[in-house]
Amino acid sequence: MRTPSFILLPLIIGFTACSKQEDSSDNRSVSVAQQRSLRLVSSQVLNTPVLGEMVVDLADNINRLGGDDLSVKVFGPGKLVEALEVLDAVSAGKVEAGFGAAGFWMGKIPASPLFSAVPFGPNASEYIAWFYGGNGSKLYQEMYDIHGFNVKVMIGGMIPPESSGWFAQEIKSLDDLKGLKMRFYGLGGDIMKQYGVAVRLLPPGEIFPALEKGVIDATEFSMPSIDERLGFYKIVNYNYFPGWHQQATAFELLINKDVWETLTDKQKAILEIASQANVVNGIAKGESSQGPTLKRNAERGVQLLTWPPEMVESFRKTWVEVARERSAEDPFFKKVWDDLQQFRREFKEWGDKAYLD
Repeated sequence: MRTPSFILLPLIIGFTACSKQEDSSDNRSVSVAQQRSLRLVSSQVLNTPVLGEMVVDLADNINRLGGDDLSVKVFGPGKLVEALEVLDAVSAGKVEAGFGAAGFWMGKIPASPLFSAVPFGPNASEYIAWFYGGNGSKLYQEMYDIHGFNVKVMIGGMIPPESSGWFAQEIKSLDDLKGLKMRFYGLGGDIMKQYGVAVRLLPPGEIFPALEKGVIDATEFSMPSIDERLGFYKIVNYNYFPGWHQQATAFELLINKDVWETLTDKQKAILEIASQANVVNGIAKGESSQGPTLKRNAERGVQLLTWPPEMVESFRKTWVEVARERSAEDPFFKKVWDDLQQFRREFKEWGDKAYLD
């Protein structure tokens, strides 16, 4: 017997509504399952101008772009892990993400400073070109892979040139460097060692106390506006330029690789896009804030000095020798250094024609 349509119609509507509710419920459960919250630990003190701001800005952009899909919560050094433990903590999965600078890992990975700051260049635009347009980012990931670190890496920020040191007395010759105890970062520190400097690598929060207690005699850290916040001018007031050791400094966003592989394409894109925006932001904030700081330092009696040309040339020659030695000691350092040098030779063909001297 044929069922009357007035009976079938409510059944069909009810079944359809039920199906839609189940589909809707399934979709909601999928959406909830895809929401991710990452803990982001920083090697930079969060209230530091530019450097700390970059971490906070990066998190803000990720959270704005992420919406209901992705969020991050930032922790400064010492909150979950110490500043120099960021790489190990992310790799081990103790936290999901970290922000730092690869040069801090040079004791474990000889080539790591090449992905952070290279003496005598490249500058910011050329460095970005190598990372994004050359083999820089590919080699960066390869470095962590071959050294057994379980991380996905991308550039998380960048700043323009730094000053090259704060000293208690004027440095009139290379002999004046002998015997100094100095905080120095990355490959520039290797150069200073050749002039009899006792180099120590300290995280930001430990530099001022070390100067104050006489643990170190001198320091370099970053750009004038950043050094100002750390208060170096209160203890030492001979500030030298140019920053031959760091014409640009790249910072990294590290994601635990197991976490990275479980993220959706959209979540990965959010992290990549926010990181690229942060590179631009770091350079802009860095460049725009130095002039006023230099003026304030001059008013405080800080001596803003330029290295004599012959000393800069000596630093340059020493760097060539250091790079040669590091290349002989570590095959991957040589691979990265050769690639960067080849890129710079080709870039120079363009740069010499395109840019004013």
